[in-house]
Amino acid sequence: MNVEHIWGEYRSSLQAFLRKNVSNAADVDDLLQEVLIKTYTHMKTIKDPSQIKSWLFQVANNAIIDFYRKQGRQRLVEGEELWHAEDDSSVHNELSQCLTPFIQALPEGEAQMLTAIEINGESQKSYAEKQGVKYSTLKSRVNKSREHLLELYKECCDFTLDANGNLMDYEQKPSSCNKC
Repeated sequence: MNVEHIWGEYRSSLQAFLRKNVSNAADVDDLLQEVLIKTYTHMKTIKDPSQIKSWLFQVANNAIIDFYRKQGRQRLVEGEELWHAEDDSSVHNELSQCLTPFIQALPEGEAQMLTAIEINGESQKSYAEKQGVKYSTLKSRVNKSREHLLELYKECCDFTLDANGNLMDYEQKPSSCNKC
């Protein structure tokens, strides 16, 4: 059981797992490197070689959790640093210009929640406390509202996704979509 063999076998699966959970490619590379370092330094603690795969993915999952915790401790991003305020012609930025009208097309409660969380950057936990609901309940509501938002987008646009489900391109449908 050596690192080169293990890494050769599981690197691409780990990278795909990280990509699924972290959108920035540079961050994915950094996290993958962290997993490699932890694999190298802690591989001797694995007693059963049949458990290596689950151990690696647990290390990757912990790296993702640590990454987002660290992100949460950093200062709040404001104004021109916000992703939806960047002047870039990428697909994501083009669609982000339409985000507010689509959110406003949702029922009022969903619109207020997504505006606070997605546009204003309020944490889900903080929003749940302000609204007096359980955090787990709010997470479910946010996911449902995001699904509703996606359905609104799909009414107006056809999306092209890559093999990993990442958005590659879109084309506005010739229908009477008036949200953007």
